[in-house]
Amino acid sequence: MKSKLSLLLLAALSANAGSQENLNYQKPPQAILDLAAFQRAPVVSMDSNRKTLLLSYRNTYKSLNDLNQTEMRLAGLRINPVTNISSTLTYVNNLKLRKVDATDEVQVKGLPENPLISHLVWSPNEKKIAFTNTAAKGVELWVIDVETATAKKLTEANLNANLGTPFDWYRDSESLLIKVLPKNRPALLDASKDLPGGPIISTSSGATSQNRTYADLLKNQNDESNFVNLTTSELHKINLQGKSSLFKKADMFAEVSFSPDGKYVLSSALQKPFSYIVPLQRFPLKTIVSDINGKQLKVVNETPLNEVIPKGFNAVAVGKRYMEWRADKPSSLSYVQALDGGDPANKVDYRDEVFSWDAPFDKTAVSLIKTAQRYVGINWGNDKLAIVTDGWYDTRNTKAYLFNPSSPAEAPRVISDRNMQDIYSDPGRFETKFNQYHRKVLAIEDNKVYLLGAGHTKKGQFPFIDELDLGSLKKTRLYQSAYTDKIENIVSIEDVKKGDVLVQIQSKTEYPNYYFRNIKGGSQLTPVTQFKNPFMGLKDVSKEVIKYKRKDGVELSGTLYLPANYDKSKKEKLPLLIWAYPAEFKDKDSAGQSKHNENQFTFPSSASFIYWVARGYAVLDDAAFPIIGEGKTEPNDNFIPQLVDNAEAAIDAVDALGYIDRKRVAVGGHSYGAFMTANLLTHSKLFACGIARSGAYNRTLTPFGFQSEQRNYWESPDVYNKMSPFMSADKMKTPMLLVHGEADNNPGTFTLQTERYFQALKGLGAPVRMVILPKESHSYAAKENIMHLLWEQDQFLEKCLKK
Repeated sequence: MKSKLSLLLLAALSANAGSQENLNYQKPPQAILDLAAFQRAPVVSMDSNRKTLLLSYRNTYKSLNDLNQTEMRLAGLRINPVTNISSTLTYVNNLKLRKVDATDEVQVKGLPENPLISHLVWSPNEKKIAFTNTAAKGVELWVIDVETATAKKLTEANLNANLGTPFDWYRDSESLLIKVLPKNRPALLDASKDLPGGPIISTSSGATSQNRTYADLLKNQNDESNFVNLTTSELHKINLQGKSSLFKKADMFAEVSFSPDGKYVLSSALQKPFSYIVPLQRFPLKTIVSDINGKQLKVVNETPLNEVIPKGFNAVAVGKRYMEWRADKPSSLSYVQALDGGDPANKVDYRDEVFSWDAPFDKTAVSLIKTAQRYVGINWGNDKLAIVTDGWYDTRNTKAYLFNPSSPAEAPRVISDRNMQDIYSDPGRFETKFNQYHRKVLAIEDNKVYLLGAGHTKKGQFPFIDELDLGSLKKTRLYQSAYTDKIENIVSIEDVKKGDVLVQIQSKTEYPNYYFRNIKGGSQLTPVTQFKNPFMGLKDVSKEVIKYKRKDGVELSGTLYLPANYDKSKKEKLPLLIWAYPAEFKDKDSAGQSKHNENQFTFPSSASFIYWVARGYAVLDDAAFPIIGEGKTEPNDNFIPQLVDNAEAAIDAVDALGYIDRKRVAVGGHSYGAFMTANLLTHSKLFACGIARSGAYNRTLTPFGFQSEQRNYWESPDVYNKMSPFMSADKMKTPMLLVHGEADNNPGTFTLQTERYFQALKGLGAPVRMVILPKESHSYAAKENIMHLLWEQDQFLEKCLKK
């Protein structure tokens, strides 16, 4: 039998069940609006000598007009065909420079009027900064002189940025290699005005091809023609005086990069045939090396169309992968090849092999090392030192090996062997520095390298610096942060012998700022930035990490917020909001580890419920929702029971503190968190209501895997059906707010998922409201939509939990 509350809400929420509600954009109540209408701090970039700061400013939100631009969706891209740049970019609107040892910011002079700045790149000598400006009819190249803080335009609006950054610096910092639109580019085709010449046909060769669902794929020949048109560009060399010359004739150039010594250019161009079932990252690719004048020297790789790939997250394509310049050599390529046919089901001793290939590429590539698991990456050091990492998703294992690139016969030495989800054992990342080629390599001093760790432990977070002796492989801790009321993230080591490091420090109410610290000279800090807290309205809010256990003993945690001036001794019963996102694990120990730190700066956003602490709610943010499958059991085999157990443990924990009315609890989440929310409302009676945003609710529409599920629907139909709240829509009787972006571009969470789920719930009499945000993708960006979303959520929560 429905509760009285549910019956009342059903009546309220179904008042307009027979018609569409027309509603103009609304704004949230003042308490939320005061927090949401903040000015975002600039993004900081520093030169390698830590002498100059570049401060990049942008609006806090986009506008609806920003989203309402001309757009074409092709092969996984979203392109503005008028300006020839991604339609999803967030632009910078102002630039300032500042000396690190000064306090005054210097406005960059000569910037374009109403700038739309992106792709900021320092020159190799760090005396210049190049960037693009998107004008009304295209993309321009601009360059800043750092010393004079002056910008000037180098090109007209003729760059092609449809495939990413449209330029690369020459090593001498005096010229750039740019992608330019062909002068006589044909007009784009408008399929809406033409009658089709025939049907759209796709065929299968019979080979197994378990591709996940992708958005914005090519659909027909017109799409193919427009894709070629929009991705084709010429390569030109342009100097700082604006004089340019042709470097390479037009092609669909995807990636272009100089060798570290600047003598060669590696360029990859997309090829036909295209695909209607996979995005451009799996289209054929031809990679060549040219000399500095653009003359082709060698075809170094040809990748075929990759529509067919084995099952599993450890599956890869056959052939050469990760082809790129070695950072430690003047002009050597490295690449990886699978030794198991790319199929994780094949039993082999080694999965991948890493090769090095020296210019001019007229000799055979040399094998450097074989990895027992799937190759992850390499930190290059010098001729005799590199560190390779491999991993295997099914076991969650990852290893790091020290090896000698000049002596492949030497056995590699294991320096780390761990569960990749075990954050307490994470050794950290290796410190790097720029070498003579201005490429980042391992920072090696006296046969030692250095690790910068996040420092998560059972007792809290204490970031650290470890020294690793390359001979004995012994570690020595050089520094560990002792803060218990702040977080000190270690950014980089500036001078290991002097002990100078760059850190970023924050607290609940202190905005993250940069400082120099000397780890050998006491606790003195030298401020680098001094950004203020834009959310002073939350300064008196109570914030603490609470830890509790699930009924099977798994340790859980979340960050609990209580309203300012809430008297914990009186224990007024508050409504509780829980925001969460499920995560899959292969063992209980890793699942029970916590990254939560109550000293993290409190940054409310539309991506959580934190705003509502200012409206008198208790909020449990980022509540742990682990889904565990140990041994041969997969996490999703018991997804719903674990989901409910997680939720019950969270409510019990806050209720035990005496702060909440457990009959007035709401749950919410975005994407997979929305999927979680729908399942919790369907399969438990723990919640009075829920908010599900941009989720997927019918897993049969993603039949070849979703999230961390590797099995396909036909292997585990019960898992797919039981996990799909759509299949149990007749059981869902709890009030729910469904939200989705009109133009969701995330694989699997098509807007259709919410529309069909709403239709099912509405038809079955569930108390549900659906809000489709115009022009929005998977993450919401426009101020008008975000403010209205906050209003919708507030109205919904007030009705369900307070009235």
